[in-house]
Amino acid sequence: MSVTLIHNIGTLIPGPADAAPIRDCSIVIEDGVITSIAGDHPSPDVVIDANGLDAIPGLIDGHVHPTAGEWTPAQDSIGWISNYVHGGTTSFVSAGELHFPGLAFEELTPRTIKSIAFTSRDVTARISPLGARIHAGTPLLVPGLTEDDFDEFAAAGIALVKFIFYDWDNLPSGEAAQYVEWSRTRGIVVKVHSGGVSRSGSSRLTGYDILKSLEPDVVAHISGGPIPMPDEEILRVIDDLPGAFIEVCSSMNYRATKLAVEHMAENGCLDRLVLGTDTPGGTGVIPRGMLRNICYLASVCGISPTEAIAAGTANTARAHGIDGGILEVGAPGDLILAGPIRGSRASNVLECFALGDLPGISQVLIGGRPAFPGRSQQTPPPARLARLRGF
Repeated sequence: MSVTLIHNIGTLIPGPADAAPIRDCSIVIEDGVITSIAGDHPSPDVVIDANGLDAIPGLIDGHVHPTAGEWTPAQDSIGWISNYVHGGTTSFVSAGELHFPGLAFEELTPRTIKSIAFTSRDVTARISPLGARIHAGTPLLVPGLTEDDFDEFAAAGIALVKFIFYDWDNLPSGEAAQYVEWSRTRGIVVKVHSGGVSRSGSSRLTGYDILKSLEPDVVAHISGGPIPMPDEEILRVIDDLPGAFIEVCSSMNYRATKLAVEHMAENGCLDRLVLGTDTPGGTGVIPRGMLRNICYLASVCGISPTEAIAAGTANTARAHGIDGGILEVGAPGDLILAGPIRGSRASNVLECFALGDLPGISQVLIGGRPAFPGRSQQTPPPARLARLRGF
């Protein structure tokens, strides 16, 4: 049995927006799972003195585009997953492996999308840079799929499918709606690209009418990926699709994000707000992308830091049916130890986000194990650093 004890935590933010922060506590993680909060253990293998730093759940990027391991041809970059872990992201959810060189977006066939998804599920999902949790293998839905294909998806453990390059001229046929039904009966989450064309240029604007006809589980980047649907349609989607999670990504139109988030706050449905980066892609490789999203929500969009953190942790986990995003007994031991950077006016992480200040990360733990020695190489150091023993 592997046991990690983290003590001297300044404030623990559990993840869900309605869960009160816990002051001056400790965490015990046994074999990767939290077994105690505010408890102790007689013989831990790893002891971490948080030195008054705050603990928040590991961030969950609900919208990434992996290709081959840690290489992304979209930016010809290597090592992006490890760098994102240094930025506080512990789990990654693929929104489709669509950046393979030579992939003809307007000529996708069931055979092509299945082969990519199954390969990604069998290969990319198995890598674990710095312990990261990779949920890869997301089929891009195209005309011509059969119910047997969805049986294959379920048998392979695929948990998410996505509409992005689907020819919406086929919508009246009912095929797309049938895909949603087949997915739901198999417990597969359906995500739909919304707004204007993606980097490929091969899709068209996906607005209210299409989304309402499908009623997906997750509306991808409602405020733009990079261009959103018209404002009035954004508001109608939020109001008329109460069962859908509403995603905001780093590829956003910032004005449209503010509009959407303020509307969700006014209507009491921030529990449906989820986050991603929509990277790697044309937006780039952004190791601090999830932290920046939370800063923007809490400092500009008028919601509380705990609500913003929930969007990038507990809510995103719920939307995609994955573990993580919450710090409680029985949850995975995925968390960040962080605090204000020297010179910040903040006294803790919550104040950092409220001010729009990037917090400094001292350590990231995945399954109770420190992801790297020393401190994060993707943020400035917090004014205080955690101290590790046994790692």
